[in-house]
Amino acid sequence: MGDDTGNMSIYRYGKEVLAYIMGMARNDLCWCGSGKKYKKCHKDFDDRISEMKFDVFKGQVRPPKKIINNRADIEGIRRSGVVNDGVLDLMATMVRPGIDTASLDDAAREYIESHGGIPACLDYEGFPKSTCISINNVVCHGIPSKKTILKEGDIVNIDVTTILDGYFSDASRMFVVGGKTTPEAQRLVDVTRECMELGIQAIRPWGWLGDIGAACGRHAHENGYSVVTDLGGHGVGKKFHLEPFVAHIGKPGTGMLLVPGMVLTVEPMINQGTKKVTVDSGDNWTVRTADGKLSAQWEKTVLITETGTEILSS
Repeated sequence: MGDDTGNMSIYRYGKEVLAYIMGMARNDLCWCGSGKKYKKCHKDFDDRISEMKFDVFKGQVRPPKKIINNRADIEGIRRSGVVNDGVLDLMATMVRPGIDTASLDDAAREYIESHGGIPACLDYEGFPKSTCISINNVVCHGIPSKKTILKEGDIVNIDVTTILDGYFSDASRMFVVGGKTTPEAQRLVDVTRECMELGIQAIRPWGWLGDIGAACGRHAHENGYSVVTDLGGHGVGKKFHLEPFVAHIGKPGTGMLLVPGMVLTVEPMINQGTKKVTVDSGDNWTVRTADGKLSAQWEKTVLITETGTEILSS
């Protein structure tokens, strides 16, 4: 007589084996944490991805499930974004010739905390302030200081990230101190914003990450500027920095698949001269253009939806 232990195991664990081979069972709770049954939530989503062919030579990859947000997650990021936008609106009323950047940072921190949030930059990997304030040839990660005084005609990036109820939102804006600068500086500010907007317009659900960089980079290069490649955007939401890294140069149809539920930042850093940058050896944070020429950056937090995009912080 043969041993039927194997048949008994298949009988006993058949559903589990089938679920492993085929994916989640239809009536299981969905992997996204929504609390809904899989068949009513992400089954069609998974089926669509499983039917797609990915070109490894274009670096096409599936997005990891951990960066797909459910409705509750999206609502949390959206609420965080309201506070984050409020900070940037406040900064717009305060930026003026003669103000020091530490005063701006103090006001930003007070606003975030008074609205129940936490400034994500403060103490992040040792960063000493609540915001990044980057002036003229500073590309990013400028540290606010009482000694740094804004002057008429400066171009300034203020980058704010807010944590509210565990959810992160991230955005930055450019400001022209005193409302007027040189034509060259104003053009850089304007083109950089256009690069960001074109990158966002290039986002399509079921499109590709490389589409963003292709749109940003093309516009920058057509206008005679360089694109910083050492730094870029990122996934955001449940953590400060998540996959994917969002480059602002690229080729259409390459990289990670963009799907509904992903949240990422588009934040091109555009330079007048070389794309090369240096990091301050004293504070290990401040990033400057290698040639001392001007740099500009705009940033928004973007949700990919079933039909396009939604801006969650700007």
